[in-house]
Amino acid sequence: MSMQEPFDDDSIIVDRVLAGEGDQFQRLYAKYHTRVIALVRGIVLDSEEAQDVTQEVFTLALRNLSKFDRRSRFGTWLYRIAVNRSIQETRKLRFRFRHTNLDEVDHHLVAPDETTPTIDANVEAALAKLSSNDRALLTLFYWQELSLQEMAEAMGSNVNAVKTRLYRARERFRVHYEEQEEA
Repeated sequence: MSMQEPFDDDSIIVDRVLAGEGDQFQRLYAKYHTRVIALVRGIVLDSEEAQDVTQEVFTLALRNLSKFDRRSRFGTWLYRIAVNRSIQETRKLRFRFRHTNLDEVDHHLVAPDETTPTIDANVEAALAKLSSNDRALLTLFYWQELSLQEMAEAMGSNVNAVKTRLYRARERFRVHYEEQEEA
């Protein structure tokens, strides 16, 4: 095995899906669904949108499975799709909410659902003030418990850049969190 191709139990399933056993993708879906929806919800901060984006993530993964080049683990590749798709969605949501009466949307922004853990209101409010990139970093590190190397792969960056961006995201979060506590 070369240094470029880490062993990944999921590779066997990927090979089977690519060989025509499409029903095998359900195994990957079952294994990663909870983690992906938690990651997506941590970025988009909207449970209904998180459900939709998660379905899109798995659809994109299946459609592009032949492009999975195995330089990283399948889960890391899937997280990268989830992060990218979630950030795209937050940009669309920000535009849509800018043109919507907030009274109509307020109940919709942070409604928890049964598939994701509830988050402290002060944490949720502080996260909402961060950029989607900052939320992605914090979610990958704290909720997904990825290593800095895995985060770098998921974010399409290098380890040093991720370390610096994570430090800055933590600082911005801390400031917003302290503001919430004082309010």
